[in-house]
Amino acid sequence: MSPTTKTCPATREEMRAALARLLRMEAEEIGDDDNLADLGLDSLRAMNLMLSWSEGGLELDFAELAENLTLSAWWGVAEKALAKRAHG
Repeated sequence: MSPTTKTCPATREEMRAALARLLRMEAEEIGDDDNLADLGLDSLRAMNLMLSWSEGGLELDFAELAENLTLSAWWGVAEKALAKRAHG
């Protein structure tokens, strides 16, 4: 599955796996509080990943994600978006 597959993460581990595919590393190498930019994530890759998640139904605000480039922070943003989507 490529990082541009039109799907959205339903768990933190799915998000970690998507980031790992994008960064060409093992999921276990991405810690919850690791800086994703230090691991090689640039704005273009982040935008492409967000686009694929958006096409899969998960709308995230790039500016909100850019505030804190960690898996924990991104998953927090995603959890809010998933809850909002679930409740209409």
